[in-house]
Amino acid sequence: MAGRALKLASLTAAASGIYLYGNKFLDPSDFGVVRVGRTIATTALITYDYLTSLRSVPYGSEEYNFLKSQVHLRSAERLRKLCCVNRGTFIKVGQHLGALDYLLPEEYTRTLKVLHNQAPQSTRQEIEQVIREDLGKEIKELFVSFEYTPLGAASLAQVHKAVLQDGRTVAVKIQHPKVQAQSSKDILLIEVLLLVVKQIFPDFEFMWLVEEAKKNLPLELDFLHEGRNAEKVADMFKNFDFLKVPRIYWELSSSRVLLMEFMEGGQVNDRAYMERNGIDVNEISRNLGKLYSEMIFVNGFVHCDPHPGNVLVKKCPASGKAHIILLDHGLYQDMEIRSNTAAYLPQITQLLNNVPRQMLLLLKTNDLLRGIELALNTRASASSFLNMSRCCIRAVSRYQRSKSHSLYRKAQISLTEALSLWQISLYELFLWLKGSQLGNWVIALLRRRHHSMY
Repeated sequence: MAGRALKLASLTAAASGIYLYGNKFLDPSDFGVVRVGRTIATTALITYDYLTSLRSVPYGSEEYNFLKSQVHLRSAERLRKLCCVNRGTFIKVGQHLGALDYLLPEEYTRTLKVLHNQAPQSTRQEIEQVIREDLGKEIKELFVSFEYTPLGAASLAQVHKAVLQDGRTVAVKIQHPKVQAQSSKDILLIEVLLLVVKQIFPDFEFMWLVEEAKKNLPLELDFLHEGRNAEKVADMFKNFDFLKVPRIYWELSSSRVLLMEFMEGGQVNDRAYMERNGIDVNEISRNLGKLYSEMIFVNGFVHCDPHPGNVLVKKCPASGKAHIILLDHGLYQDMEIRSNTAAYLPQITQLLNNVPRQMLLLLKTNDLLRGIELALNTRASASSFLNMSRCCIRAVSRYQRSKSHSLYRKAQISLTEALSLWQISLYELFLWLKGSQLGNWVIALLRRRHHSMY
């Protein structure tokens, strides 16, 4: 009896193995025991490396610093490989780590940044499965044409170009089918392992990553939430005629599928594209600074993933004006800097010791603006700083007026605000003259006049 049961179990296991091996729809990496085992092994290996490689070397010595850099590099590479093979939530966390230039060693950020270009792609069968399950129809019933090769793929989803039956060209954002089922288990696994690491290394201070993931990932996996954010931003900045946000087609959207108006253009840091298309790089830099300054200091509703791939530029053929196209509205941060400016000052001074998550977002946004100005060679105009200064002055003045009950005091605040804004405009005019041909002529004329006097 026992022998027969053993033989049956062996045959079942063998048949299952053959089935799994030959089935394109199943990946061993998707099984919990495989993901857990691989993650535990990688974490143990990284921990052992740190414990043993630096143990017998004098702390702070040149040899110690060299060995520490090598351990950082080995550990970062192991972490990158783990993220690539486990996919989904792991790639999302890895991408987030790669953006923490302010906090993590360079070996980690440099190694993990490549995860932005190594996101997984869903197969044709998986795409059709998600569309069928969420929209209740086959792709050929919904679209005249559908490009199966994605325009772009990320850790949680990928985007395809398609044409609806009525002729509208749309962008279809489709969530990877296994991400939602795996995400909560992955976060729990990461949390447990980080707690173990913290017990071994008491100075380890990255538990906040898990808290951020637990709070934000469910929002990012709900594409209806992203659609509502897109409409909110479009309405919030409707007075900015240079800003375009793709329209959402709600009738063909779900929590895992989002249909949007198709918009294309060059990345906001692509100077060559702008020169080919006659787009004024200084205007783009100025408008981008104005947009993010308004987000941060005036509206307190800030795009959480500011990188050039999510910000496109395009020249409108009809009007000749340059448009900024803002994409990926899955996650926004509500910020209270408008009414709590003073409360942030002590935190800013202790930035390297205790960085608030919202402040990290501000620094990340600042990096985006500075990087784009550098790529477009518009740093000399200081347009982003000037626009940010204007928004800060307006936000602080508005707050001060709201707290004042005296008409005289309110008038005094408004006058100070107007004077400060006028000074910024005057300084901006000076910078423009300094960098323009007219300014060069004036400076040359003054120099000649100065030499002739002596």
